Amino acid sequence: MWRRDPDTRVEDAYSAEALIESAGFCAALTDSTRPGPSLFVAVCGRRDAHLPRNVQKDPECRLAWMLKDELMQRGKVYYAKLARGRATFVARRLVSAFNELSSVPRERERYDLSDEARAILKVLRREWEMATRDLQRASRISERRIFTKAIDELQRSFKIIPAEAVYAPTFTYIWTLPEARFQTELHQTTSRDKALKEIARAYLQGAGMTLRGELARVTGLSAPDAGLGNWALVDEGFADRLGPGIYRLVGLARQRPTEDFQQCGGGTTLFRRP
Repeated sequence: MWRRDPDTRVEDAYSAEALIESAGFCAALTDSTRPGPSLFVAVCGRRDAHLPRNVQKDPECRLAWMLKDELMQRGKVYYAKLARGRATFVARRLVSAFNELSSVPRERERYDLSDEARAILKVLRREWEMATRDLQRASRISERRIFTKAIDELQRSFKIIPAEAVYAPTFTYIWTLPEARFQTELHQTTSRDKALKEIARAYLQGAGMTLRGELARVTGLSAPDAGLGNWALVDEGFADRLGPGIYRLVGLARQRPTEDFQQCGGGTTLFRRP
């Protein structure tokens, strides 16, 4: 499901979209030192893929980056920097769930968003789409660091998305509102409990088993929220609870203990993915 084998590696935008649709959500450019599905790892087609020191000259990194830009422009999957500032793809079927957990309601914007974020949002709602430098100038935020921080805040809050990456004459992103592409999904109502359960379900289907704190690390959810999502799967009969914070997909054949875990970077112990 996560395409970590040579026979299923991602080579084009169509297979990348199929990966995201089957996984539910997917990091853009993480490697095997982090748990969860990743476009870069799927491009490499191997479980031990590591980002090289010089990513610009690496052909796999270059392909993953080009596919990221193409997927962004095609607009068939949601793309933005979501929780913890990680570039993430979300399948359309889970956009409403992530939106329920992360978005700031319009009536709460004046309280929950920074002044700079609201200034950017006001401009973009008037213009609908804009290049980075033009948006910074129109929102009257002179300092680039403050502008970038506000852009990231709006992405986490499901208020703006990058619609295209333009490289000539100079590199820039074209920003737009999520409603331009995902109006139906963003207007779908779902409860917080159901959103947590469906995100946990998508992850467990691909992982087969999750360790303590793993779902929270991958999704940016709080540990209590991740626990609620996993417990809901247990109550439904979709997962078994093996211990504190450890859940396994019902019906998954139990492997030998030596095959259940692998050591990754930083000393983190992760379940060996099917």
